[in-house]
Amino acid sequence: MADTPLKFDAIIVGAGQAGPPLAGRLTQAGQSVAVIERKLIGGTCVNDGCIPTKTLVASAHAAHLARRGSEYGVSTGDVSVDMAKVKARKDKVMLDDRHGVESWLDGMAGCTVIRGHARFESPHTMRVDGQLLQADKIFLNVGGRAVVPDLPGLSAIEYLTNVSILELDAVPEHLVIIGGSYIALEFAQMYRRFGARVTVVEKGPRLASREDEDVSAAIKEILEAEGVDVVVDATAIRLSKRDNGFEVVPRDGAAPIAGTHLLVAVGRRPNTDDLGLEHAGVETDRRGYIVVDDQLRTNVEHIWAMGDCNGKGAFTHTSYNDFEIVAANLLDDDPRRVSDRVPTYALYIDPPLGRAGMTVEQVRASGRKALVGKRPMTRVGRAVEKGETQGFMKVVVDAETEEILGAAILGVGGDEVVHAILDIMTAKKPYTAISRTMHIHPTVSELVPTMLQELKPLDQD
Repeated sequence: MADTPLKFDAIIVGAGQAGPPLAGRLTQAGQSVAVIERKLIGGTCVNDGCIPTKTLVASAHAAHLARRGSEYGVSTGDVSVDMAKVKARKDKVMLDDRHGVESWLDGMAGCTVIRGHARFESPHTMRVDGQLLQADKIFLNVGGRAVVPDLPGLSAIEYLTNVSILELDAVPEHLVIIGGSYIALEFAQMYRRFGARVTVVEKGPRLASREDEDVSAAIKEILEAEGVDVVVDATAIRLSKRDNGFEVVPRDGAAPIAGTHLLVAVGRRPNTDDLGLEHAGVETDRRGYIVVDDQLRTNVEHIWAMGDCNGKGAFTHTSYNDFEIVAANLLDDDPRRVSDRVPTYALYIDPPLGRAGMTVEQVRASGRKALVGKRPMTRVGRAVEKGETQGFMKVVVDAETEEILGAAILGVGGDEVVHAILDIMTAKKPYTAISRTMHIHPTVSELVPTMLQELKPLDQD
């Protein structure tokens, strides 16, 4: 082993959403940077997250709309899905994106890309395949991976994760999905639209359990209306192999469900268990997330953690915002903090769910006086014209400060419309700042002021 270390000003472990732009800022500032990546440049988002899955969602939407052509007076005939072509389209979009990030890093003056698995040997040194690296500052952007639960019989069955399912080039006959949260639901609707029979098996009492009950119920209704079978309260899941697939028994006494393909989507875990963090003295919490402060510094002064591995958010946008916070503090004398941002995300079933801030249940649990507004998408002209009237929009407001506490917009354009509310929340303006704003007709956004003009007290029972 070579023990004369290669010295850099900074080491960045992981080339996901936060690592490459930070390398860009640090090298612009004249620092030498090593970017270490053991797998694929671009991380989860580019390779097996947002980019490929939303490309597949677009293909699924096209198939769904084509089947509904007659509703719009358009004759389409039989609609079939060529999964090999769908996959090829997805692969091209994903590879173009990955190659873009790779060429950016490869051409970045002052940046050295090192392929391999990095492990700490001391607080300032890491070893990658025999080569010792040393740096004044170290940034961890190591991401996460799918959790594989310890379910009876699972080890005897071939199963898919959110990564391996992207390699399918044929439509499954019957896709069974263990899990009822965001990744599970997006794949459920997508593959139903591609033509598979789909069953979702969720151990809890409802889908998308982080959401309010009315949101969960509406999501279930949307999926079931398209023919997705939903099984909740699957409290004792057991699996067994069969000649042409497998069977799942969701709970004691329940009839078995026979499937041909199994997707396990029950959550994610951080990639922190094989980094040698103990050699650097970096603390993790009980779930393995790296403990960071409000500016993403670990308990070791010269080590930071960004992205999925720090437990501050599991999204591309939270990871990129992590980069912005670290860069602002280090390079711009701008004391940005994680606590300044409003939690926000989307669920990309169709129609999508756009979320910002607290749920109504969280507000109720806080005990504060609140107002709530709700509007069904059937009352939104734009949704009616498009023939997409599923869902509703909902907002919850602090009755005393008049600040918006949270919003859920489940419906056509919900992932875009929610930003009108998010921006007001970030500006810390009262809801009255937009409740009389004149919006463009016909849009979904024009119903936001209408909803805010019809707030009612939240029942505090």
